[in-house]
Amino acid sequence: MKGSLYPILFAIVLLSRTASLLGINPENRTQRGSLENSKFAFEHSKKGRVAFMGGSITEMNGYRPMMMDWLQNKFPQTEFEFVNAGISSTCSTTGAFRLERDVLSKGPIDLLFLEFAVNDDQDARHSHEGCILGMEGIIRNFRSTYPKGDLVVTYFVNPGMLQQLRKGKTPLPMDAHERVLEKYQVSRVHLARELAERIEEGSFTWEEFGGTHPKPPGNRLCADIHAELLGKAWDRPLAKRALDHPLPKNPLKSNSFFNGRFLSPGQVQLAQGWNFSEPDWETIPGSKRKRYLDRALLHADSSAKPLTVSFSGRAFGVFVVGGPDAGKLAYEVDGKRKGVVNLYRHFSKNLHYPFSVTLAHDLPAGQHQITLTPMAFENRDSVRILEFCLN
Repeated sequence: MKGSLYPILFAIVLLSRTASLLGINPENRTQRGSLENSKFAFEHSKKGRVAFMGGSITEMNGYRPMMMDWLQNKFPQTEFEFVNAGISSTCSTTGAFRLERDVLSKGPIDLLFLEFAVNDDQDARHSHEGCILGMEGIIRNFRSTYPKGDLVVTYFVNPGMLQQLRKGKTPLPMDAHERVLEKYQVSRVHLARELAERIEEGSFTWEEFGGTHPKPPGNRLCADIHAELLGKAWDRPLAKRALDHPLPKNPLKSNSFFNGRFLSPGQVQLAQGWNFSEPDWETIPGSKRKRYLDRALLHADSSAKPLTVSFSGRAFGVFVVGGPDAGKLAYEVDGKRKGVVNLYRHFSKNLHYPFSVTLAHDLPAGQHQITLTPMAFENRDSVRILEFCLN
């Protein structure tokens, strides 16, 4: 009698395991607050503006077009406008500064998909505070500008973060971002942890997923989790009207970049040796990305005179392309605070690599002046600034 129970118990275990392999862990699709405003817009007005913001994972042909197709199929009578605000290599800091240009300027956004966990880790290598300053900057600015806009943040994953998750640890960017999401009651898709759990169960492999930039199976898994999150959130009668999302009175960090914006270098008075024009890229070694060509940017070398920029706000930074010839940039704020930053980064060896560096982020609100001086370093001697970053 006792022995006859073994096949039954084995079958129960097998069925349980099969269900866990096929289903999405509910803890990896967390709804916070309401997602009903976007459904109201899609069904009531029959129009919808949906934006996707992040790095190369968003910019590429990945989960984004899958979600576009899913939304169009779910709301076939709705006229959608989709905004691709993905820019390769950019982190949440750059995201906070470019949000106005790339997303908010498009008009009211009904639904925003956001991802920066991977780039905050492997590209920017942010501190915990740095991750908060950027992510809170984006979310608070978005919610302040379009309070009815719904928002979903996704955690993608790279090999190092996956290893931490498989050991039961939380990668630093995800921990920092989660603090922001809880504060602002933002829904979240934890694709990274879902993948880690499936690898542990044996139902998925890193190779099948496709790596940091997922292949179709990895992107399909991501889209499926989003579809399940939104499908459950929208599985109720249509609301009578859209309501503003609550906005906490005080931010997590008073100096988060929620007033982030770009200032074109073309708007400042140039000093001797500085030029606002397109560089002669054909004579400059290193790979270049198309989006940064055929446009003017601010460039100089160590022979240039110091450049003084007046600005209003609490923070100042530069969005640069730092390639194989990138030198250093010395700065002095209000004649008091001084520093030097190296514009040659870990991906600069063969690429004119875009990134933002914040030179001052905790200034008192008001008028300030910053002086910028290019410096040669080893055999590198160039500074190329795409935008000034203000907060």
